[in-house]
Amino acid sequence: MGRVISSILIANRGEIALRIIRASKELGIKAIAVYSDEDARSLHVKRADEAYHIGHSTASESYLNTKKIIETATTAGADAIHPGYGFLSEDENFADMCEKKGIIFIGPNSRAMAVTGDKMKCKALMKKANIPVIPGSDGIIDDVDKAESIARNIGYPVLLKSAFGGGGRGIRLVKDEKQLRQEFEIAAAESKAAFGKAALYVEKGLERIRHIEFQLVRDSYGNTRHLFERECSIQRRHQKLIEMSPSPVVSAETRQRIGEIAIKAAEIVNYLNAGTAEFLRDKDGNFYFIEINSRLQVEHPVTELVTGLDLVKLQISIAQGEEISFKQRDLKMHGCSIECRINAEDPFYDFAPSVGTVGQCNLPQGPGIRVDSYLYTGCTVSGYYDSLVAKIITWGQDHQEARSRMKNALREFSVEGINTTIPLHETIMNNAEFIRGDLSTDYLDRLNMLDVMRREYRDMSKRNALVAIAAILLQSESIRRIGGDFSAMKKSARASSWKNLGRSNSGV
Repeated sequence: MGRVISSILIANRGEIALRIIRASKELGIKAIAVYSDEDARSLHVKRADEAYHIGHSTASESYLNTKKIIETATTAGADAIHPGYGFLSEDENFADMCEKKGIIFIGPNSRAMAVTGDKMKCKALMKKANIPVIPGSDGIIDDVDKAESIARNIGYPVLLKSAFGGGGRGIRLVKDEKQLRQEFEIAAAESKAAFGKAALYVEKGLERIRHIEFQLVRDSYGNTRHLFERECSIQRRHQKLIEMSPSPVVSAETRQRIGEIAIKAAEIVNYLNAGTAEFLRDKDGNFYFIEINSRLQVEHPVTELVTGLDLVKLQISIAQGEEISFKQRDLKMHGCSIECRINAEDPFYDFAPSVGTVGQCNLPQGPGIRVDSYLYTGCTVSGYYDSLVAKIITWGQDHQEARSRMKNALREFSVEGINTTIPLHETIMNNAEFIRGDLSTDYLDRLNMLDVMRREYRDMSKRNALVAIAAILLQSESIRRIGGDFSAMKKSARASSWKNLGRSNSGV
């Protein structure tokens, strides 16, 4: 048994900060928030036991300011820091700073993070252990001629990828030599800007692939468990939009086999706490290891709903030296879960950012519906940070029930003042390929989903206009029949207004 955690500083913001605050309070642990100028009125500040200002609105001057966050943790007397996801969650130097200051970092130690953060080093270790990896360069490529030689050898298309970082940044799909030479410098510059290192490698570009990941937990006693898979194939520019568990193409036998590979990968890098082993599955059913994400994932609620486990509580228990209490054989999947990421972006206009003050806000409720969000009436959606404003997660006995509940939840979700990606999610939920589970990372482009969405909403607007005209005509006819009786007209209009209000569609 390690140190008992009595207070946690949450080095993050938004819905993930709220998620960690709730788990901490359930465990009787003091939750300490930090905030920038922009987030002074944010919900995580209101819900925490204590809150400390850490800097200006830009992330570099606040949520990425490692020195200030460590100083604040020391001042507040925090036993531990939870980084959430994004920001400092995969920064090995920050984890090392916490270790040296005697602060528990709720995540892997800095040594494991250094390995998992270097994709080439991690890939080499897996290859040595006979874990299947995607063909590509054996090291970092700093010269476009070398990249072209490797691409010619493994065959186009290829991916240029940053050896550091994630979240879809620093990745370019290249279909021929001319494009390779055009994209190499761009990808290197993007990697440098995002991760501070212009380090690229070349990887075979597989077609019609599915992105499937396995949730892992590992304690300091060497016990490793996988908590089954999540399908994350619906993406835009390598950014996940929708996740689900179980995957429609993962059988019980495949789940066990790939789950054992995921466990082996965690043990190879001596991983600690919660993380994710990520795989690509090709059209022939072959799985290839691509990386370990050394943090809690945005889509972790999907796993929570199908396993009944609280991953944040589990993270905290492992961080304070407790042993995982369950065996692999004890774990069972129950039903199906789907998550839709709701971003403050306009899908009708090339996903342009949408920021501002939120007016009326209605979050969906009901059986099998969970919403993780920082939205409330009067809050600010800022342009300084990530566009994610909410996650809708549904659970059902099977995929059909989870999907039906998601459709209802998306219809109920309304927020004034910003545009969101809800229309795209509604279109996907009704799509035949999604219903059949015919998914791939090129799903949006392959099926022209944005065009489908625009066409559906254009038709819907026409229908709504016709309904509105019909309602006006009916109301005029009712008044005519009343024959000028003012009291009767008021009664009729009052009833009609409430009836219409109750039936109105919630907009976005």
